[in-house]
Amino acid sequence: MKFNGTMKFLSLSLLGLVWNFNLQAQTYQLNKNATSVLVEGTSNIHDWHIEAESCSGTITLETDEGKIDDIEKLQFSVEAESLKSGKSGMDKNTYKALNTGDHKNIVFRMDKVNSMKETAAGTYLVKASGKLEIAGVKRDTELQFTLKTASDRVELQGSKDIDMTAYQIEPPSAMFGTITTGKMVTVKFKTIFRK
Repeated sequence: MKFNGTMKFLSLSLLGLVWNFNLQAQTYQLNKNATSVLVEGTSNIHDWHIEAESCSGTITLETDEGKIDDIEKLQFSVEAESLKSGKSGMDKNTYKALNTGDHKNIVFRMDKVNSMKETAAGTYLVKASGKLEIAGVKRDTELQFTLKTASDRVELQGSKDIDMTAYQIEPPSAMFGTITTGKMVTVKFKTIFRK
């Protein structure tokens, strides 16, 4: 009886080792030169946009026989003062609103994957949740994106609507308040990670 119990335990342990052996974790680093992050907003005069010039990040994927089984880690950071509109006055107002003197980066850290569905070979629709920190204020947020894999790279693409007032940010204004921006912005991203 004891022998049968021992054999069962060893068999289950061996199966567990084989299953874990098939799972592989691979980490990719953000390629900032191939990455695009665009913030779009509105004002009482015209729509506007601003682009991030300096980003960093890491993604770790768990794969099983070539297919993604899970996302172990996802972290993405934008240097706040790398946001550029092409207009120095607007940039200055943006940095003031974001309090970049005290808070240098805008950061997203994933906590968990809520769902992941393969929609085509190497392409997945992902819904994840995590913490988004803007101007020193952290909020739980959900993020939906398309994840595509190739032999040496991972691409994430999606968009997210953000209410600036939820992060205690007063929407920037100019010309003594005659130009005012809306509180909602849309962040559109296409991020490339490489081994």
